Amino acid sequence: MEIFISAVLGELASRSINFVISRSSSSKPKVPDVESSLQRALLRAQVIIDEATGCQITNQAMLQQLEMLKDAMYKGCYILDTSRYQSQDEEDAKDHVVSHSLSLSKANSLKGIRSANRKTNILEQLQDALDNLSSMIVDVKELVVFLTSYPRLYRQPYSMHLLLGNCMFGRQLEAELVRSFLLSTQPNGAEELEVLPVVGPARVGKSTLVAHVCNDEGVRGHFSEILFLCNREFKDEKVASMWEGCVKKYHNSRSSKYGRILVVIEIAGDFNEDDWKRLYAASKRCMTSASKIIITSQSDKITKLGTTRAVTLKYLSHEAYWYFFKTLTFGSNDPMMHPRMANLAMEISRMLKRSFFNSLSTICLLRDNFDIHFWCKVVTFLRGLMKWYESQFGEHPSDALNQNKPACLLRMASTSQQIMVYRQYECSSQEEVPKIELKNVVFGSVKPSGRFEALVLRSPIPPYYNYIFTCEVRDLKTTSAKRKRS
Repeated sequence: MEIFISAVLGELASRSINFVISRSSSSKPKVPDVESSLQRALLRAQVIIDEATGCQITNQAMLQQLEMLKDAMYKGCYILDTSRYQSQDEEDAKDHVVSHSLSLSKANSLKGIRSANRKTNILEQLQDALDNLSSMIVDVKELVVFLTSYPRLYRQPYSMHLLLGNCMFGRQLEAELVRSFLLSTQPNGAEELEVLPVVGPARVGKSTLVAHVCNDEGVRGHFSEILFLCNREFKDEKVASMWEGCVKKYHNSRSSKYGRILVVIEIAGDFNEDDWKRLYAASKRCMTSASKIIITSQSDKITKLGTTRAVTLKYLSHEAYWYFFKTLTFGSNDPMMHPRMANLAMEISRMLKRSFFNSLSTICLLRDNFDIHFWCKVVTFLRGLMKWYESQFGEHPSDALNQNKPACLLRMASTSQQIMVYRQYECSSQEEVPKIELKNVVFGSVKPSGRFEALVLRSPIPPYYNYIFTCEVRDLKTTSAKRKRS
């Protein structure tokens, strides 16, 4: 580890000098040169991030600095991939359309201007990404030194896709905030139960974050019991009986003498403050003062319930989401060896609107069908689906699904048929799941009759939910005919 630190610090010093020299140079760099420099900077950042991710860092300032380095790396990776993999097919198609309305000479002139402007824009973005990342690498030299003082969490796997596929991506800072709250001790004489609100939009990963932290050995050893409760279970006046509806996830007999209990409450739907007051009063009667409560909701109203600052989750940035999507989709394959497929993957990731829920099933589909022709069909199909859905309903299909509203999907095998999604729910990994998978209905030849249950996703990380839709395949022509008769 000492050799690693010495090498990194020496490299940081030399690179910082080169960085200053390169900025003072009056000659304008070329795109390939900047791409090469950015690639080297990305590798250096990846080494630091991989080492830091494998440590149990508790210093929140260090975690914030690490998040800034990650953000700079994701942006650099995104613009580098955009420069390398962005196909000219779309530009050529646009120019082909323009040529019908303009003379050939004007079209060629316009094409040359567009190409020049695009190269200038890409060069500026590459240079900005390189400057930002190089500056961040210099800033984290102290972080590299302090890494030796933190214990290791795990041994790094050979391939990054094996790690990202089985862990919570992009939430290291938030996870440590929750963990720090749970393991902190109250001042002597404190009688109020401590409450931590976790807020964020639908399917951003609130339950996953809490389940991930609760799976930590230190957290499980700190509490005698960890209980999970949904607000649907304390709507009535008999709040004292709510404990019967709790799902007991962990029981630690060694910590029973302390009597510490952790209750995780999921607010599904509208938040009712009167219900919360009754629940909190009942909790104080049943739980010791050392016990704690985590409450999750989409509503910002719950932030006022906390005894500490709320943890707010947001969707990943486009750059971070692309890093996650690309790494898992290509797996052990090198995207640089498949530039056309990498370009298609970038377009697919944009159409999924940074949704983990939608991306995981799509990633499995693309990985199982690693073929350029199949990926082209998927892109064409998704383009048509997005255009049709927005024209019919005025929103993206992911927006409807994330809000748990009824939604309509199309089938790639026959776009004259639609898949009605009536209901969404999840079940534990121990429960039986449907044999029909939704991806085989949407992208394959499976066509069930009548209403059916379809498995959408098996989550590979805690709480290991299986997500299921209640669906029905309908003929668009039949549907439109019925509307005309009515």
